[in-house]
Amino acid sequence: MRITEVLHMNGGIGDSSYANNSLLQQNVILMTKPITEEAITKLYTSLNNPKTISIADLGCSSGPNTLLAVSNIVKAVDNHRKKLRRRHSPEFQIYLNDLPANDFNTIFQSLPKHEEDLRRELGDGFGPCFFNGVPGSFYGRLFPTDSLHFVHSSYSLHWLSQVPKGIEENKGNIRMETTSPPSVIKAYYNQFEQDFSTFLKCRSKELVKGGRMVLTMQGRSSENPTCHLWELLTLALNEIIAEGFVEEEKLNSFNVPLYTPSLAEVKFIVEKEGSFTIDCIEASQIYWTGYNGTDDYEVNNGYGVARSLRAVVEPMLVSHFGEGIIDELFHRYTKMIVDSISTRPEITQFTNVIVSLIKM
Repeated sequence: MRITEVLHMNGGIGDSSYANNSLLQQNVILMTKPITEEAITKLYTSLNNPKTISIADLGCSSGPNTLLAVSNIVKAVDNHRKKLRRRHSPEFQIYLNDLPANDFNTIFQSLPKHEEDLRRELGDGFGPCFFNGVPGSFYGRLFPTDSLHFVHSSYSLHWLSQVPKGIEENKGNIRMETTSPPSVIKAYYNQFEQDFSTFLKCRSKELVKGGRMVLTMQGRSSENPTCHLWELLTLALNEIIAEGFVEEEKLNSFNVPLYTPSLAEVKFIVEKEGSFTIDCIEASQIYWTGYNGTDDYEVNNGYGVARSLRAVVEPMLVSHFGEGIIDELFHRYTKMIVDSISTRPEITQFTNVIVSLIKM
């Protein structure tokens, strides 16, 4: 499985598209908005009335969330410019990055209306935005040296550059799970440490001195790296295999390249790599569904969870198992989620790790 070819969200605007099933990711961007705004306004103040600000959103995907993050950043700069009574707005060079298989066409088609809405909201004094699509892996260099001022990435860095090596014993599982041997857990962490260190090293070359990054990734709040929702997907796959839809070897050779780090692991790797100082680091909780601990929870939210995960993982599943099993797989998976969260609604709670960094 070539990660650069299959690791992308479902494109388009259909029922199982990422564009229509990314409410969780939207809520994460809004939840971390205060940290992002503080970082960009501090940067803008330190730049002393710059003519241009270069901003990169790495792992932008497609759909409504793609432009939400950069819009919030641009608006924060313009609002702060007015507070500082600076007459001239900077121009914004905006880079939208994701892997080449990402649905960039949908993004480009939405740009004219987005720019029109932005200008209407911020007024004539607002500086122009120049948008660029940048296909490629952020686990390598993407931009010239000292060319960026600000980097944002949300819910992308928990995806690894490749399936970890040395996990042949992870039979019957599709990622780190309760039954995974300790060697598999270690291999996943080693791959994350290598990838995240490479990411930091590349961005340190591309950012100007004093440039900033705000990174949000799916993480975990305990030493246990497993996730019940992923284990349910494994269970659904095992059911299909038991009934002869797919060969068992197909499952044994499939592993999802995803690692959810703890806050301590992120902090350790940043400090070990040494290119950035940590301005802020924290963990937060969010529910995938509408459940928030009150009586407004409805079991039907389980269907939304299944659609959301399908929008994320379907391209990988199709590449490995073929299209023939997908509808049946997610029919079973949906039922499992609905049954599970009717008694354990907390399984849809996720931990986010947010870190705000300054280039030394």
